Amino acid sequence: MTLTQPASNAPQKTARTVGRGYQSVALMLLISLVMLGGICSRLAYLQLVEGDRNRQLADNNRIRLIPKQPERGTIRDRKGKVLAVSRLSHSVYLWPLAQKKAEWNQTFKRLAQLLKIPESYLQKRIEQAGYNSPYLIRVMRSISPAQVTALSEYASELEGVQVEPEAVRYYPNGDLAAHVLGYTGEMSDQDLERYKAKGYRLGDVIGQMGIEAAYEDLLRGEWGGQQVEVDGMGQVVRVLGRKQTQAGKSINMTLDLDVQKAAEAALGDRKGAIVAIDPNNGAVLAMVSRPAFDPNLFSGRISDAQWKRLQSEDHPFVNRSLQGFPPASTFKIVTTTAALESGKFSPDTVLQTYPSLTIGGIEFGDWNRAGFGPLNFVGALAWSSDTFFYQVAMGIGDKTLIQWTRRFGFGRKTGIELSSEESPGLVPDDAWKRKEVGEGWFLGDTVNMSIGQGFLQTSPLQVAVMFAVAANGGYLVKPHLLKDNEDSKNWREPLNLKPETIRILQEGLREVVSSGTGTALNVPNLPPVAGKSGTAEDFGRKSHTWFGAYAPANKPEIIVVAFGENSGGGGGSVAAPMVRQVLEAYFHPHKKPTKQAEVEQVLTD
Repeated sequence: MTLTQPASNAPQKTARTVGRGYQSVALMLLISLVMLGGICSRLAYLQLVEGDRNRQLADNNRIRLIPKQPERGTIRDRKGKVLAVSRLSHSVYLWPLAQKKAEWNQTFKRLAQLLKIPESYLQKRIEQAGYNSPYLIRVMRSISPAQVTALSEYASELEGVQVEPEAVRYYPNGDLAAHVLGYTGEMSDQDLERYKAKGYRLGDVIGQMGIEAAYEDLLRGEWGGQQVEVDGMGQVVRVLGRKQTQAGKSINMTLDLDVQKAAEAALGDRKGAIVAIDPNNGAVLAMVSRPAFDPNLFSGRISDAQWKRLQSEDHPFVNRSLQGFPPASTFKIVTTTAALESGKFSPDTVLQTYPSLTIGGIEFGDWNRAGFGPLNFVGALAWSSDTFFYQVAMGIGDKTLIQWTRRFGFGRKTGIELSSEESPGLVPDDAWKRKEVGEGWFLGDTVNMSIGQGFLQTSPLQVAVMFAVAANGGYLVKPHLLKDNEDSKNWREPLNLKPETIRILQEGLREVVSSGTGTALNVPNLPPVAGKSGTAEDFGRKSHTWFGAYAPANKPEIIVVAFGENSGGGGGSVAAPMVRQVLEAYFHPHKKPTKQAEVEQVLTD
């Protein structure tokens, strides 16, 4: 058997094929190096250039910031009785990072059903903060125990929804002193612009009016909270940091809760206001305005229907104690002062009064349509003679009357802490009338002003300050609500009145009650009372009624001014009984107050 050579078509190695296998390996190696270089470059870019940003994104997905609202300071009356306090409740929050934007829609739908609020509201809240926000966003405060239970039962369908305990504002007396206390609520976008420099955030609760707003900085406290790490299911793994909240400061007000309750009961359902102050230092003992509102409504989410109802109930948020109205005959205190201080009338002046006087072709009548015969200043105050004061006004002129009106504090704010809600009122003059009415000042304007009518506008609080000048011997007091420094010297300034002027005012106001238009307060269960009635015309509508009084007449402790807006009737028959109820509560705190009907019966006997 011989060996044969390979067939001629067998593969042969040539120079062209040597090393081809190594070329493939080299190509793969090159591609690998390029890819590795790209990956390394990308990693370097992500680490060095985008590192901070990516770390932030990662932290946002695993670190949750849980803010904790501080407990708001308690508000108490002058004797330490609670007027506003914080109590534990539950609030609902959303955590935007818990879900992707598209996944929130189903959560909104279920949560809206359970809380009975619009889906659009939930969507708006989370969009305001941003879907990448690490903060919890409050969407509802003060939920009911039933809602807490329902949210717990549907927790599996509510990813990113969290229920947290939280202190909310509570007013144990309901609508009592609502206009003075105010209320709290989440800040609006406009509020945020104003407060963000102080560290406030979207969703923060602030005082919206009254003392709650005026002393926001004291009452608020300082936020605290936790920074926690969570897992993929949103469960807390560990607490990374903690900051304790600092409760707000508690404050004591000058209000006397018992006097406030008596004033609220005296005004009842009438539209109007009652103010009680200390005549020696201006401390506000009571301040009532009707109609009112319950500030507890705003401790939760108020519905659109509730808000519309509040808006339609004749402006219940307006504090009528601080708004301007014609002061009627109570203003004769100022006219008397202007006359005696001007030197144009002496304390012994006696003027004949008439059924009416014709001035500038217009007839100005006396309120009793008969006149009172000859009267001095004391008698004119006691019987509130209009024609007496018409003659006084013509004698002193408009400039003197307007000057003293302003010296009594009319036409400007009183200085009380509720400045944003207070009207300065209006003291008209020739320049104002030319601008607003288009004609100059007439003698008839001066005559009208002398009895508190015409364009003159004063608030019940300003009228109380006016009465204080007579009660305390000639000092203008500054009303205030914070019980801090009760030294009267810090709250009043002298008007430097003549002793005879003060004597005439005090004797005249005392005689109003002892024998004039205010005998409803001349009762044995009260110390001697001095006061003045007023009835202001409101053309086309029922008249406004006024009565202001202080007691004891010889050493005053309290001034009470009652105002009935379009109440009809007269100041002595409508407003005076209200004042009596408040004075009875002040001087006999444990005695059942006299009912309005009983006082009115005394007036008719």
